[in-house]
Order: sequence, then structure tokens, then C-alpha cells
Amino acid sequence: MTRSSGLSIVVTGMIAADAHHGGATWAVLQYVLGLIELGHHVCFIEPIMASKLRPANVTLARTAAAARFRWLTERFGFSASAAMLLEDTTETVGLSYAAIREWARQADLLINISGLLKDAALLEPIARRVYLDLDPGFNQVWQSAGDLDVPFDAHTHFVTVGLAMGRSHCRVPTCGKRWITTCPPVLLRKWPVAPCLRHDAFTTVANWRSYGSVQHDGMFLGQKVHALRPLLELPRKTKAHFALALEIHPSEPDLARLRQNGWMLIDPKRASGTPLAYRRFVSGSRAEFGLAKSGYVVSRSGWFSDRSACYLAAGRPVLAHDTGFGAALPTGKGLLTFSNESDVLAGIDAIESDYCGHREAARAIAQSYFDSRRVLPRLIDRVGAIS
Repeated sequence: MTRSSGLSIVVTGMIAADAHHGGATWAVLQYVLGLIELGHHVCFIEPIMASKLRPANVTLARTAAAARFRWLTERFGFSASAAMLLEDTTETVGLSYAAIREWARQADLLINISGLLKDAALLEPIARRVYLDLDPGFNQVWQSAGDLDVPFDAHTHFVTVGLAMGRSHCRVPTCGKRWITTCPPVLLRKWPVAPCLRHDAFTTVANWRSYGSVQHDGMFLGQKVHALRPLLELPRKTKAHFALALEIHPSEPDLARLRQNGWMLIDPKRASGTPLAYRRFVSGSRAEFGLAKSGYVVSRSGWFSDRSACYLAAGRPVLAHDTGFGAALPTGKGLLTFSNESDVLAGIDAIESDYCGHREAARAIAQSYFDSRRVLPRLIDRVGAIS
């Protein structure tokens, strides 16, 4: 295979196992669709655990996840080279197991998002195996503490969206790996500048608790709940509106406090339950209130959200929690940062004082730093996947 004909690349990730997570689906689609647009030959594999299957005790092909998988791969045009694989079996939907084994034997590169693929028969034939870390700090701490089997050792290259990994101020353990940093890619033609507002508010999509918090080396790596609690009174201190598509349990004690302080809470299934709904919600927002998990902030990982990249692409300004990414990305116009309540209020004032200018700057940042046509070739070069 010559460079002009493109590389053979296996990409793995989750797009259909969990219902109602349109943003997480886009995070994976940007890699798959971006590589295809560049002329590479992409096989997509989604491993799925039996515990995710509904209804239970039926074949994979008859589950709701399989139906979502078929719809998504057909809707986005890569169904002919995609498979959902039931973990620890050879049962698939889409391509057969024999077909994906053949892909693995011929592949130049594996991009294993969050290390989701663990099947040695599919991993080992590929010479360059990238572990793509979307959760910097947590994955490395879990591995260091032995609390979770993060499959680093099955890979040859390590890539992270923690843009500060390896810098002196970053407190994330490297686990003895050399981490390549990358911006999350955005397929700009799928994320055009949005013409109109649907939500005249600073918005975001978030999970209040997600998975558990963890302690390491004097750090408490917490979740969104721990990041937002110090900012609960924000809506009472500005004329700007805040709307959160927030996945939060009805029994959460913080729920009443959010409502009492003026946070508008939107059903996350309605706002972002599918990739198309998620794109409408992000593109129709006035700007993003880019709340980060507190673990990303205290570890100074430089984590930058694929969600924020989408807001920027749509020409929506981003006011983002400062995780330490400022050395890698331009801030101050279109993309602003905050560490506390005063920073948020100042950022809102700056955006509202020149909203059109911040919109233009947001799109320009997306074009310069997040365009998949720039990000993905650079990533391929850095892992040395030369055909």
C-alpha cells in the first residue's frame, strides 16, 4: 500500500453501547470520519460487554445496541467496514469476526480509543498500536494505583488529549510512557458555523458524577459535582443565563440548590441523546460554559474537551475551566478560561462586549487547532505510521 492510497487503520471506540450519549458518539466519529475523509481505509470496531445488552439473554444482533450501531454506521456512511463485537466472543454485528481479523493482519495502525479493544487476536498483528487517552489523569492514576487494569502494555504508542502531559506543571503520572499530545479533531464540514440561536444561554452537556473520584499523591481527582459546587451562585450574579444538559440523579441533594440558584436544567436525553440532537444543541447555544471535572483541573493535565472543540467549530465562544491547556492553545478571544467565580463573570462580560468578534475568533481557533485535516495527519506522523 502506498501513501497515495492511504493507510489501513483500525479504530475502536464506543458509539452505540450506551444510549442517549450523542456527544460521546461524536468524540469517536470525528476520528473515524476524519480519517476516511483523508483517504485512509478505516475499519471501525466497537467492543461491547454482555452487561450492556438489552434485552438480556438474546443474541447480539437482536439488542437495542446493535440497532443503534446499524443506524449510526449507515447514517454516517461506514457500515461496510464496521463491526460491533461482543467481548470475549467472536459474535459480531456488521463485519464478521473473520473479516475484522483479516483487517488486523493487514492494518498499518490501530487507534484504540480508551483501550476499549482487548482481544489479543486483533491487537497483536498490528505493529503500531495507539492507546488514545481521553481521560488524562484518571487513567494514569488508576494504573499507578493498581485499582483498574488499564491496558497500557498492550500498546506501542500513547496519545492523550491532556495537552500538558509531560510539562513540569502537570501532576499526572506518566506510568513510564512517553505521551504524545493531541487536540481532539473536528470534522469541520460536519460542524459549520451556526446561523442562529436556539438557547440564548451559556450551555454545556455534563454528567454530575460519572464514575468515581480518586486520590493520588495528595490530589483529589473529583468529578463535575466537585467543580461546580463552588460556582453554584453564579446565575444570581450576572444577567447571562446558564443552561445545563445535566445527567443527575433525582435524589441528588445538589439538585434543589441548582434550581434555587437559577441554573436551567435541560433533559440531557432530549438535548444530546443522539449525535444529531447534540449537534443542534451545541450549535444553537450562545456560548459554552466549559465545566471540567475537578480532577482535570487539580492535576493540571491540560485536558481539552472534544465538546468545546465542537462549540468553537460552530462559531460559539467557549469559556472553559482552566486545566492547564493555555500553553498549547490561544486564549483571550473566542476561547477564554476561568479558575473561579470572578474569572467566569469577567469572561462573560468580555464575550458579551464583542460577541461577534468572539464568534469569529472561535471558528478561527477551530480551523487552526482542531481541524481533523490538520490534527489527524500530525498524529499519524508522530506515531510513525508511514506506509
